[in-house]
Parts: sequence; C-alpha cells; structure tokens
Amino acid sequence: MTTELASSGREGIEVPAAGSAVPIESPPYWRLLSPDGSEFVPATAWLLQTYANDNSRNTIRAYGLSLLRFMRYLWAIGVPWDRAREVDVRDFVLWGRRADKFVGRRREPAPRSGVNIITGKANQTSKYSPSTINLTLTAVGEFYEFHRQRQAGPIINPVPGAGERRHPHHRPDDPYPVFRRGQLRQKEPIRDPRAIPDDKFDELFRRLGTNRDRALVAFYVSSGARATELLGLTGDRVNYGDQMIGVIRKGGQLRWLPAAPQAFVWLRLYQVERGVARRDQPVWLTSREPYRQMSYDTFRSVLNRANRVLHTNWSTHDLRHTFAIRALEGGMPLHILQNLLDHASLETTTIYARPRPEEVVAHHRATFSRSQGDDSGGIPVSYDPGELDSLFGGRES
Repeated sequence: MTTELASSGREGIEVPAAGSAVPIESPPYWRLLSPDGSEFVPATAWLLQTYANDNSRNTIRAYGLSLLRFMRYLWAIGVPWDRAREVDVRDFVLWGRRADKFVGRRREPAPRSGVNIITGKANQTSKYSPSTINLTLTAVGEFYEFHRQRQAGPIINPVPGAGERRHPHHRPDDPYPVFRRGQLRQKEPIRDPRAIPDDKFDELFRRLGTNRDRALVAFYVSSGARATELLGLTGDRVNYGDQMIGVIRKGGQLRWLPAAPQAFVWLRLYQVERGVARRDQPVWLTSREPYRQMSYDTFRSVLNRANRVLHTNWSTHDLRHTFAIRALEGGMPLHILQNLLDHASLETTTIYARPRPEEVVAHHRATFSRSQGDDSGGIPVSYDPGELDSLFGGRES
C-alpha cells in the first residue's frame, strides 16, 4: 500500500448535513446548494447533461442526492471538489459503512432486527446499504468523468474504474476474462422478489383507511404498473368500459394496461366521495386541503402506517412483485409478463420464475411427509407423533 492510501483516520469523522438538494421548475429539475446556500454550479452542469441523456427525473434526483452525500463528506474534511483523490473516495466508503444516514425531514428509522420475521425481508436500518454506497460511487464517478473530459476538476478520475472500458483490446477469438467486483464496490446480497401471500395481503388491505388507498393497492396488484406510473394517472386515461388505465412509461410512451374489476369498484367508491377527475386532472389526491396530486412519499406513508400495525415492512414494489408472481401462477407466458412490466430484457422478468420460499416449503413437505398407508413413494416416518409432541412441549398423549 502506498503512503497516499494508508489509513488517514478520517473515516470516523462527524459529517454534518451541509448543503441541500432542491427541486426546480426547469431542467435538470434539481439543484445542489453549497453549505453557504449558493448554487453548486459543477453539479448543475452535470445534472443537465444527465437530463439531456434522456434520464428520468427520479434518476436525476437519485444521482443528485448521491453526489450531495459525497460532497458533504468532502466539505467536512476540507477538500475542494476539484482536488479529490482516490484516497478521499476510499475514506468516504469507509465512513459510509459505519455512518448513520442523512434523513432530512423524514422520520428516523426505528432500531430493529435485521430481518422482518413475518415478511422475510430485511428491515430498513439507520445505516447505508451496500447498494446505496455503490450507487453513490456510480454517480460520483460519472460526475468526475463528465468534468474530466471537459478538462475541469481532477486530471484523474478519483473513483477507481470510472470511465474505463470493461474489455479493452479484447481479441474476438479469446474468451472474456472473469472480473471480480470493482474496487471499493460493496457486496450486494441477491434478493429474490417477494410476493405478498394472499392471507398477508388480505390483512394489509383491511388495514387501509380510505377507499382511495384501497383502489390504489387494487390497481397495483392487478395492472403491474410502476408506482410513479400509477400515481401519475389522470382522468382522461381511465377507460371504464374496457377496464383499462393509460400510464406513461419510461421514454414518455402511453401504454394501456388492463386492471381487475374490483379495482374499478374501489375507484368508483373513491369518486363518490371526492368526485371524478376531469381531463388532465390527477386521479389520486391528498386527503387534506389544499388538495394536491398524491406523491410517492405520501403513498409510502400510507403503507408504513399499516406496516406499523401489522409489524411488517411491505413496500410498493412488493405489490408489483405480487402482480408478477400471481400472473405467472395463473399461466401467463413470460414474454407477455415482460411486456406488461415494461422490462427491456426477458432476463429481468425471469427472476419472477424462481421458486418462492412458500413453494420450497410446500415441495419439501410433500416429499418428506407420508401418512400411514400412503404408497405415494414418500420417505416413511418412524417416529411416534405423540412422542414428538410431548418432547417439544406440546400436550402429553
């Protein structure tokens, strides 16, 4: 290890929530502010390029917040953005692995165990996840590569591997080399999609407090629309006769999706209370005046209220997973599901075909359980069920 990359002792420093990311009306729709409140112009130039590259507002927001996270660290250690080195990025990663999140105005995550025992999903914690650190490295690497190509900032990109070709000078007749994880990249666990079991879904649905929320959830699990697509629904894109909704997909394309009749029933009950949205008016509105279009954070808070009662951690994306797995169980072909989910690659859709934990348990029990006199070929059990019941604290026989 070189002297430059030796331990600097900066990974444990306190990093204040300096600066901010604020929404604006014109592209790139987000602006980063320095600790003194002035515009951080290098970030604006890069975000504008990101917008010109046809990235969505959500992507621009995620990249802007990731860059702000790194800049707060540089501001805390007193390093100007255009003097950052690889050691600074390395120390940021070390800091990120032990630091608490910047939560802003959001509620601090309650300390909980690693995995929710009911859903089987990892609980949100106060620490940064490996995927968040990796996203930050991606965003920061692109930020510095953008300025390096314009001869601004450091001469060498401080993020290892940023801007490099994956297989330079590769000969067509040679096999591609196997690369390990990139430098400073964190190991991300492979997570299978989690559908909400029917009984758990019924419990969640009963805990929803309004017809608006019930209609939204019913559309989520029967249309396969993304959260932002469904929340952006307007009155002219609801086809009651054919029971379809028109959503704006990535790239700005209008796509009509079928939904369950029950979803339209709940929508009608909601409309009786709040009125029918007219052309170009949002269908989903906030519950209190002044009425505004419902945001993703607002609906997430709806789910969180139900989660707190049920001691679960279901998310909006779990509803989309539920739609996909229900569709496959109903016999829908993969390529049709790919089209409904708007996946660019069929490989992305195939993750829903993996065996679910419930399926694994059911097949295991079917294989290793055998009742008396059953000739199905299962493995016979030689233990007395009464003795096992007594042994493990049950009722004595």
